[in-house]
Amino acid sequence: MAGSRRQRYAVAGLATVLLALTAVSTFGSVATRHAAREARTASLLADAYDQAHDALALEKIAEQQYRIEPTKAHRAEHADAAARLDAAVVKIRARGDGDDRALAAQVATLQTQYRGGMNDLFNAVDLHDFVLVQRIDLTVIDPASAAIDDLVQTAAAEHTANAARAADRLDDVEQVVFVATICTFAVGLAGLAWFSLLAAGYQRRLLRQAAASEHQALHDPLTGLPNRSLFITRTAEAIDTQVTASVLMLDLDRFKEVNDTLGHHYGDELLRQVAARAAAAVRAGDTVARLAGDEFAVLLPGTDAGAATDLAQRLQQELHRSFDLGDVIVDVEASVGVAHAPTDAGTAEALLRCADVAMYAAKDTKNGVVAYLPTLQTEASSRLVLLGDLRRALDATDQLSLHYQPKVRLGSGELCGVEALMRWRHPARGPIAPGEFIPVAENTGLINRLTRYVLHQALSQVRAWLDAGLEIPVAVNLSPRCLLDASLVDQVAVMLAEHEVPATLLRLEVTESAVMANPALATSTLHELHALGIQLSIDDYGTGYSSMVYLKQLPVDELKVDRAFVMHMDTDRDDAMLVRGAIELGHNLGMTVVAEGVEGAAHVAALRDLGCDIAQGYHYARPMPGADLTEWIRSQDLTSAVA
Repeated sequence: MAGSRRQRYAVAGLATVLLALTAVSTFGSVATRHAAREARTASLLADAYDQAHDALALEKIAEQQYRIEPTKAHRAEHADAAARLDAAVVKIRARGDGDDRALAAQVATLQTQYRGGMNDLFNAVDLHDFVLVQRIDLTVIDPASAAIDDLVQTAAAEHTANAARAADRLDDVEQVVFVATICTFAVGLAGLAWFSLLAAGYQRRLLRQAAASEHQALHDPLTGLPNRSLFITRTAEAIDTQVTASVLMLDLDRFKEVNDTLGHHYGDELLRQVAARAAAAVRAGDTVARLAGDEFAVLLPGTDAGAATDLAQRLQQELHRSFDLGDVIVDVEASVGVAHAPTDAGTAEALLRCADVAMYAAKDTKNGVVAYLPTLQTEASSRLVLLGDLRRALDATDQLSLHYQPKVRLGSGELCGVEALMRWRHPARGPIAPGEFIPVAENTGLINRLTRYVLHQALSQVRAWLDAGLEIPVAVNLSPRCLLDASLVDQVAVMLAEHEVPATLLRLEVTESAVMANPALATSTLHELHALGIQLSIDDYGTGYSSMVYLKQLPVDELKVDRAFVMHMDTDRDDAMLVRGAIELGHNLGMTVVAEGVEGAAHVAALRDLGCDIAQGYHYARPMPGADLTEWIRSQDLTSAVA
């Protein structure tokens, strides 16, 4: 009787344990599913708001580009950005609650005001009514854009915080389940031992679900790196807890060309490899994040500005090594902006904006790494003004001109050609150095128009020399943008025919970096130009990143050693060795070698001893107008050398 009673108690106890475990399991499952759903919803909404923020930024960029260069393409880019913003608003309505739908309605209303203002602004730009442009910008565009930006950024931060709170609740649920399970085991004793295995397995699943949900909410799915939300959180924590902190903003140059020419599969693989290489280059306590597209950020807690710049340069060097994407090898470059807290900014968002400004300055100047300075904001505005002035100078007849610097054969002293160099005399500012306005033009489509201007003027001068009985080859520099222009070869052929100049009297100079930007397309274009009979040169050799594999495949006739090495070769042993190596490489590849920056007799003697073919520099003559060069030739008795 007592045994039966104990058996009933045991069964009742077992049933109680089973019911308790069932209750714990049900509670844990429901609570976990609810918390995970909250985290995912908040994460998706945060992504939608981030997409809206990125679309708004693209609208601003297209707007600025249209002001600088009012083309249909820029207007189409603005319309595409607006469509992306609309798509993001649709996602917010579909995924959000009543507050999100109300906010989406506010954004839609503000976007309608913004578009109306933009249409008026575009029309004012087309009419060159810049006073009206400024008024529309101040009264309509800026207020609407700022209001939209504030709404979406605030909402994105709120939903990121919601996702983090949901992950915390998931951790609390796990703790409750764990404690309840242990207590139930104590009651069940040995007879419920098998329940412990079940509960342990269930607990592991809960932990995996919690970790997976948290990771999904705070990490980029392609690279596995922290996303913008987690990066902002960690940056804010570093600013609050560390004496100093630095942020690097990194953007791949011409990444769009990889996607457009090879496909998004290769672009995604390149991003994964960039992420892995960047993560391996930093310290254990640093954070590498992918913010969007080909844009990455690095948080360096406890790092001063100098150390951050050094690390940025090392990181850039790591990314300059070739990437093997399976059946294709690509080379990319990166522009890096550096900002430091508390010197440059005191909040995470402000620090990121400063790094972003510095990164775009690095892109504009082609310097690779640029540290933030308050003057960069002013310099950006100055570049816009300079770009407008340069566009007007191309329409004028008395501002832009070409000067020509002789190239002299070292063995005989004969003139063997000249290099055409652009000069600009601004009506208000006076002479403006090429190093100031050429980089500005290279960042826009204006460099193509400027290059066509130089080619026309140079070929016109060659024609004038031919008519005067002088056969002088002229060299013209090509920017990376021009080299990747599909219409370049046809344009050059037409200009040669128009001026009735033999192709052998035109030499086109390209840099190593211009070729390596897109080796396949650049090589194809250079072969087509060479087939026309045009001589080709590699300019500024030794200053850029090059590949011997590509260099030996190029139809190049001439290698120009950069002045940075030549100017000190008579006093610097390392520079002399670099010049010797360049000369030997050029000769081994069947090229003529030209030394730039030759400024003294010591340079001439050293270059002759090394077997260099041609020299160019102030030792012979400074760049001069075409008419002055003609007189110089006759005064130097070089007529026979070029006739």
